[in-house]
Amino acid sequence: MGAQESLPDPPAQMHHYYSKFMRECPSGLLSLHEFKKLLDLQGLDPQGDLYIKRVFDIFDLNQDGFIDFLEFIAAINLVIRGKIDQKLKWYFKLYDADGNGCIDKKELLSIF
Repeated sequence: MGAQESLPDPPAQMHHYYSKFMRECPSGLLSLHEFKKLLDLQGLDPQGDLYIKRVFDIFDLNQDGFIDFLEFIAAINLVIRGKIDQKLKWYFKLYDADGNGCIDKKELLSIF
């Protein structure tokens, strides 16, 4: 009611996200190219492309080169309902490009 739209119950919400995912990605697997297209992030400069690829790779939990529906839902859940410590861990993972558990000077500079 009013200006805010209430969210449907969890099963209906899941169906909504599944329908939207399958409409955008009928194969059930979202490639990096489709990810960029879905987010309207095509034609970025090399630095932007690298950043988007890194985001995609982190969402691709099984590292098969695609984001499936479960990975998609995990990403949405993190963004919408994730606790601050979960989000901080995700951001750390995003900027720790070499995955060594530390953010070095080069990685820190890329943030800025």
